[in-house]
Amino acid sequence: MIAYVPLMDFSMGQDAAGLRGELRALIDEHLPPGFLGAFTDDPADLATAQRFCGILAERGLLCLAWPPEYGGRGASAWEQTVVREEMWAHHEPRGAQYMGVNWVGPTIMRHGTAGQRERHLPPIARGEVIWCQGFSEPDAGSDLASLRTSARRDGDGWVISGQKVWTSYATMAQWCFLLARTTKADRRQDGLTVFLVPMDAPGVEVRPIGCLMGPHHLNEVFLSDVRVGADAVLGTEGEGWRVVQEVLSFERVGIARYARCERLLHDAPAALGDAWAEAPDELRVRWTRALTHCRRARLLAYRVIALQDAGTVRPGDAAAYRIAVTRLDQESAEVLMDLAALGGGTRFQEEVEDHFRYSHAATVASGSIDIQRVLLARELLAVS
Repeated sequence: MIAYVPLMDFSMGQDAAGLRGELRALIDEHLPPGFLGAFTDDPADLATAQRFCGILAERGLLCLAWPPEYGGRGASAWEQTVVREEMWAHHEPRGAQYMGVNWVGPTIMRHGTAGQRERHLPPIARGEVIWCQGFSEPDAGSDLASLRTSARRDGDGWVISGQKVWTSYATMAQWCFLLARTTKADRRQDGLTVFLVPMDAPGVEVRPIGCLMGPHHLNEVFLSDVRVGADAVLGTEGEGWRVVQEVLSFERVGIARYARCERLLHDAPAALGDAWAEAPDELRVRWTRALTHCRRARLLAYRVIALQDAGTVRPGDAAAYRIAVTRLDQESAEVLMDLAALGGGTRFQEEVEDHFRYSHAATVASGSIDIQRVLLARELLAVS
């Protein structure tokens, strides 16, 4: 069994401990010792993640909190949080599936037609399909409402043209959750619509962008007169901004980044062995502070999850968590790199280096930290 035990016991219901044990046993049994995630230069790592998703799905663990009629077990949001924490703590062995599980599927449940739910939810629950997110554009990243990708009516369907960028997993995805402008409006947030677009549709072109994090993470997607049917529209035409705001609050808390930070920090003394005793006092203080900040980020995440569960989450709630966990990602990475320089063995050093690379993207992934501060300030000051 993996030796990691949280330093603090957060009460998440009596089934949480057993669920953690079950997940860790599956990780030990089915993941190779050096696994660092699905998105490496070795195609075998993606294949491992896809097999692992199938194993989770067979046990009803992939979409644990989904209703049974959609392939879940109707578990609590807290049990699903346990799954998020254990997956991210151990290099996200679901690969890109977390996207479908955390927010694509639930959004289709809330806003999709019966046909869309029937078509899309079962493959997600079985771990068979990968989604990507078509939001950011070259001139519309943090200011998403200024996007230029357009969709115009064409008979019974739509024709979509434009460009998306920074699209994670686009090279492997079968579907794209895409935001496009369908009408011009005085307010930029109006006139936007969400489309569910097959990535193999004629006119869709994906170009990978090389980056520090490895393959599959960043891509450009070009849409040249891509034709989709009327059934590709998710929710109400022109009200995509409302759907996207809901999506983003779920996405920003759906990745339990604090869990990996905490595990690596907790593992450091044992990994370093005798070298831990030689660590400078200043570095030990930074290590302790980072662990404290792990607890802060965890508690902020739990607050947002409780609000989501009650249906009362606001953009500022998710933004506060996002700011805290982004700062934690980078703070812990710096501390861990300094500790790894003292020793710790190959496996520990590889995990730390992987975490360090990911931390560089933390300030812009899922919305830049500057925009999160704006969202939080607006809510605190009640500014629209």
